[in-house]
Amino acid sequence: MAEFVLDFEKPIVELEKKIAEMKNYTAEENVELVDEIKRMESRLEKLMIDTYSKLTRWQRVQLARHPNRPYTLDYIERIFTDFVELHGDRLFSDDPALVSGLAKLDGLPIMVLGQQKGRTTKEKLYRNFGMLNPEGYRKALRLMKMAVKFHRPIVVFIDTPGAYPGLGAEERGQGEAIARNLFEMSHLAVPILVLIIGEGASGGALGIGVGDRILMMENGWYSVISPEGCAAILWRDNAKANMAAEALKLAASDLIELGVIDGIIKEPIGGAHRDVDGAAKILKKTIIDELNKLSAISTEDLVKNRLEKYAKMGFFDE
Repeated sequence: MAEFVLDFEKPIVELEKKIAEMKNYTAEENVELVDEIKRMESRLEKLMIDTYSKLTRWQRVQLARHPNRPYTLDYIERIFTDFVELHGDRLFSDDPALVSGLAKLDGLPIMVLGQQKGRTTKEKLYRNFGMLNPEGYRKALRLMKMAVKFHRPIVVFIDTPGAYPGLGAEERGQGEAIARNLFEMSHLAVPILVLIIGEGASGGALGIGVGDRILMMENGWYSVISPEGCAAILWRDNAKANMAAEALKLAASDLIELGVIDGIIKEPIGGAHRDVDGAAKILKKTIIDELNKLSAISTEDLVKNRLEKYAKMGFFDE
């Protein structure tokens, strides 16, 4: 992957390069610099802990959008086996922005689905930047109903800048497709585990995001609108997205406090993009632990608890 460095990561990357240069010099010139290298590595570790433990909400948004951050297919490849992708909504067409199919998790048959972005320009266009059309939501619902038929738990990966707002999508019933999923997912008689691995924007995320447990990676974000969209509405200035991010309370720590999510998944220090295998290992353990807990709950209680979970959200007066 090409190197992409955010502003607040530059001191870390520069120090990493210096350490690499010293190690190369040691090997080429046969010079002993072990103590110096250890001191610099200790300094690097302290700098990383200090930097990533004090991130602003806007910086976490930037990390969630990092081009090297793992996407749904990266996790599927590392976490599951025997993945068979299934296509089409049986109504209009397939939607490449949604990856979905049958898989096994340490031998357990499951249904897995999630939004998929692209890395190259060609992939981004093919995947529509991870923005689903109505057929994507309808494909998701078709496969989730298949999971119920065959008694398979559902694992959902969320990573989208929003539902696709194009004219064709609206003509084909974008709003209805999302609303239908909200209703149907709330009543599906199998465990549903939702994982926000990157961006979780608006109805685009919620359209496949109703579940028994909603977990979020610590450098993801989840909100009714993107920071840029909010800034454009409130201040007519996209440049104030950092201010909007703070006001929206879209970070994992905010959302668990508000009761929107049920847990935060720790990432390797520096973010998932710096250690994809490490992030996948943490995520796999989390999925196994959560599905084990959910499998112990009866179908009736599962649906009842899910409905109560969403009914309790928010604050209002009558």
